[in-house]
Amino acid sequence: MQGKNKHLNRFVEPLLQDFVSSGKSFLLLGPRQVGKTTLLNGLLENTRPILTYRLQEPATKIELERDPQALIRQARAISGRVSIFVDEAQKVPELFDAAQTLIDEDKASIFLTGSSARKLRRKGINLLPGRIRLATLDPLLWGEMGLLAQTSEHPIPELALDNINPLTQSIEDCLIYGNLPGLIPLTRADARDILQAYARLYIEEEIRAEALSRAIGPFARFLELAALESGSSPNFTKLSKESGVSSPTIRQFFSVLEDTLIVERVDPYVKNARKRVLSSSRYYFFDTGVRNALARLPLTPELLQVEKGRLFEHAVILELLRRIRLLKANYNLYYWRTSGGAEVDCVLESHNELIPIEIKSAAQVSQRDLTGLRSFLSDYGEKVKRAIVVTMGQRPEQMSDKITAIPWQFL
Repeated sequence: MQGKNKHLNRFVEPLLQDFVSSGKSFLLLGPRQVGKTTLLNGLLENTRPILTYRLQEPATKIELERDPQALIRQARAISGRVSIFVDEAQKVPELFDAAQTLIDEDKASIFLTGSSARKLRRKGINLLPGRIRLATLDPLLWGEMGLLAQTSEHPIPELALDNINPLTQSIEDCLIYGNLPGLIPLTRADARDILQAYARLYIEEEIRAEALSRAIGPFARFLELAALESGSSPNFTKLSKESGVSSPTIRQFFSVLEDTLIVERVDPYVKNARKRVLSSSRYYFFDTGVRNALARLPLTPELLQVEKGRLFEHAVILELLRRIRLLKANYNLYYWRTSGGAEVDCVLESHNELIPIEIKSAAQVSQRDLTGLRSFLSDYGEKVKRAIVVTMGQRPEQMSDKITAIPWQFL
């Protein structure tokens, strides 16, 4: 943590700036506290005329819930074309119909943010297909934190990024405190307080909004258990026994986490497997710091003595998922595991290639660490041009004909 409050550039910023400048409407989705409001406030600072509706404010939310058409009337009261910024738009989904009217009239450019798609999907809300662009904002990527090495030898060029900010913190701090931009200027003690408050706020606000208030106690217990198991395939029977709710309810809870952007689901790779592959999905909490806080783990450097391997895998998986979204890369991300125990942490699939990736928190890897990759190559070798081990080492190493060990900062 730096203790200095500096503007952080974001990779998605030029795209959003182009939308604003050209008057294109968009919906910016992302979890709470990833910087959506801050980013839009900066981009719209000199935009005039503009109407701003912050639905976190109870009075504004109540007013528009009672009368969503007020958005249309207030826009029409301004001569000429107007820009409209609606923050946390999912809180009043009916505003999307009003937005469509104004867009179709060419009366307004609509800029919306949201942290949950659940209400929108559940109520069949008009998401303005063909009228509005969709963009995503995640927690900070490594290049937004200045963590990447300067190299021309990217192991996956299609997912390569460069640094756009100076170094803000270490990879170890990222594993413990996560990548939320608001934590960067804080001390570690303040970051701990914010993360613990985030966990409480999520339970109180998001779950009450999902009409699950009667289940807050069991949900809070489930959330702690799910965070502890983050990155593994959940055992629904075990979670049911330990949280005191049924297996179907556990599945519903995971659906809530996914729809409110708190977890990323990673499915197993099963195509053309010659071995029986386990079929359950894995869930990764969207930020390691939030995961640690929800799991009630100590947010101190000592955490890495027991959780370093799991957290490093989390960080790499999340970074790859974020880059695929940001770059709109033609990759799907899976994991691979057979009933016999052979396993690969991550498999990137494109239309013509599979890239298996093993993730090791050690500085050096041995041939024994390559067992899963070798098994995958045995099954899918004709589709695999390159296999990667991501490590915490300093230099790349060629481990075999197709397998290369790559320091994480070279990704």
